[in-house]
Amino acid sequence: MRVLIVEDDIPLGMFLQKGLQMEGHTVAWVGDGELALERAAAERPDLMVLDLGLPKRDGVEVLEAMQGLYRGMAVIVLTGRAQVEERVRCLNLGADDILLKPFSLYELTARCRALLRRLEHYADPALRSGDLELNRMDRKVTRGGRPVELTVKEFSLLEYLLQQRGRCCSRSELLREVWQMSPDAGTNVVDVYVNYLRKKLAVGEGATAPVIETVRGEGYQVGGVVEMRGIPKPVQSHPAYGYGVPGAVLAGGRRYGS
Repeated sequence: MRVLIVEDDIPLGMFLQKGLQMEGHTVAWVGDGELALERAAAERPDLMVLDLGLPKRDGVEVLEAMQGLYRGMAVIVLTGRAQVEERVRCLNLGADDILLKPFSLYELTARCRALLRRLEHYADPALRSGDLELNRMDRKVTRGGRPVELTVKEFSLLEYLLQQRGRCCSRSELLREVWQMSPDAGTNVVDVYVNYLRKKLAVGEGATAPVIETVRGEGYQVGGVVEMRGIPKPVQSHPAYGYGVPGAVLAGGRRYGS
């Protein structure tokens, strides 16, 4: 699940981000109401954890601005305001749940899971590409009906790629969205984890083509048509490297490698 935390208290924001990441969620964190609205519009998270006492635009203003805009995004409000009227106002503005400060991280994560279960009653919890299926509710992955055991970070990476199915995701984007690292970080962690996934997903008799395609010079992609130097080709690749198989027919009748 993609979570956006909106909290101006730096120690609390860091604590919440780390705690929800340990639950396997992809977590972004901002510290004011204006940034919250910008990130919500750009990224459409599944869940916003929203503090009320924010700079620039407070939590109530954020709720008012988002009314009716983001169907499918749940909101949990964090507040130290004990007045019943204030909590009722937040619920009327579209909040799904309210948690009074101080609170336990265990309670917050339990409420996140409960909200996700509620949302999944109205939406298919599974992400699919070919014979690959990732169930976001049960946190299980199968390929060709066979279970695939993934670590928390491998699951998060595959989940993000499936959410962007048919679109190339750059390494800098994956660093930012899955690892919450700077796009300029000098690390090959994305390539390492893609290789981990490829090996684990190469299961079953029919699992010859890789799920994750390499778009040379760009990044990685699941599903759709992969573009190579401006020429679209069918997704047909070497199982170890993810590059096009020599002899695959390209647009216009050309063959890859010729």
